[in-house]
Amino acid sequence: MKRRFIAALVLTLATLGAGTAASAADIKVLTAGAYKSALLALLPAFEQQTGHKVSVQNDTAGALARRIRSGEAFDLVVLTTGAVDELVRSGELAAGTPAPLARVGIGVAVKKGQALPDVSTTAAFRQTLLSARAVAYIDPKAGGTSGIYLAQLFEKMGIAAQITPKAVLVPGGYTAERLVTGEADIAVQQMSELVAVSGAQVVGPLPSEVQNYTIYSGAISSKAAERAAAMQLLAALQQPGGRALLEERGLMLP
Repeated sequence: MKRRFIAALVLTLATLGAGTAASAADIKVLTAGAYKSALLALLPAFEQQTGHKVSVQNDTAGALARRIRSGEAFDLVVLTTGAVDELVRSGELAAGTPAPLARVGIGVAVKKGQALPDVSTTAAFRQTLLSARAVAYIDPKAGGTSGIYLAQLFEKMGIAAQITPKAVLVPGGYTAERLVTGEADIAVQQMSELVAVSGAQVVGPLPSEVQNYTIYSGAISSKAAERAAAMQLLAALQQPGGRALLEERGLMLP
């Protein structure tokens, strides 16, 4: 499936008017961490076919929004749909360019080889959190989508007071790395970021009653230096047939 999708992507790029060496561009992409692995998987075929070069920087959604508002130069951004809409309204992103790319839920992971805890129901998930020695999740103050949601969820579940003393707050990146180092024995984050850590094992998604799905959209900077090339990349990311590639990385079609 992945090979067929990449082949289809290459063919599609050719029909989109792929760049040549003479028109090759250096595209700067900002992306939230949840979409990073999928983006990196698609870039080799895009760069090979178009001649463009793509540099990728990732950060939390909140941090990226702040960087954009402060005037950082970039060509394409992948952010939560809500953040994209706000940046379109404020003029930082070009109207008419946003496109949904992927959807992702939150999951739980442990260190590979560790016994899998029960997260099949809300009650079981709650007990797993309370029984854990240390729980890693994104620091809400860093602006990470999952961290903000989880802090609110722990309050609603009535366990914030118990979780706070043993919370391993991660400012950005992969919380499951804290499992590998032994700093935590449970990591809770968006599924696509959990599966990216080879030393971690995904237990499963949060129970449906407390699950939270986030849609990520791509959009072009209103001041993009390489607008045409960035639009070409955004079109490539929207190509049908990428379900298998997304699912391998814990994502779904939007």
